[in-house]
Amino acid sequence: MIKAVLFDFGGVLAEEGFRDGLAAIAKKKNFDEQAFFKTAEEIMYKTGYVTGKATEKVFWETLSKATGLKEDFRALRTEILRRFVLRPPMLALADKLRDQGFVVGILSDQTNWLDEINRKKPFYNRFDFVVNSYVLGKSKRDPSVFKDVSTIIGVNPHLILFVDDNAHNIKRADASGMRTIQFKEIEDFKVRLESLLGKK
Repeated sequence: MIKAVLFDFGGVLAEEGFRDGLAAIAKKKNFDEQAFFKTAEEIMYKTGYVTGKATEKVFWETLSKATGLKEDFRALRTEILRRFVLRPPMLALADKLRDQGFVVGILSDQTNWLDEINRKKPFYNRFDFVVNSYVLGKSKRDPSVFKDVSTIIGVNPHLILFVDDNAHNIKRADASGMRTIQFKEIEDFKVRLESLLGKK
């Protein structure tokens, strides 16, 4: 039995703006896209930006030093933020689940960007809980975060369905006792969700 459904943000509820934005930056600068993304992702975690322990300025300055990137970070962040495009079918699914009585939330490794996106196109009000690593001070790379979010929403892990596009996060959630679906594309997700929860 499932009582709560937790969704990742980028790559699930919205397009993956971080990866796609960095790819666009790398292409403009003639950087290797995969290497640039890997470096940026590691800096996001190592500086503590993703867990609210460093500022966005520190992230961009560290990335610039590591890669030789020389550009105003305000233009660079725009390349990323404009690509976090909300997916209406996924938001509609979240609405439907909430209407059916499920606790519905977001569990995302995000930064101050998530609040900024919500201010421009509000979506927080469609969820019972929004758990952002930047606010929580802990990311999904720490397996204990899944027990933490279980406590926050007041639902035992084995009664929670967690949806994420990242295979490593899915494995950690599985290990915590949660049910999981690795998101690949919307129609596949709908089929798998109906199979797990049953049509209502």
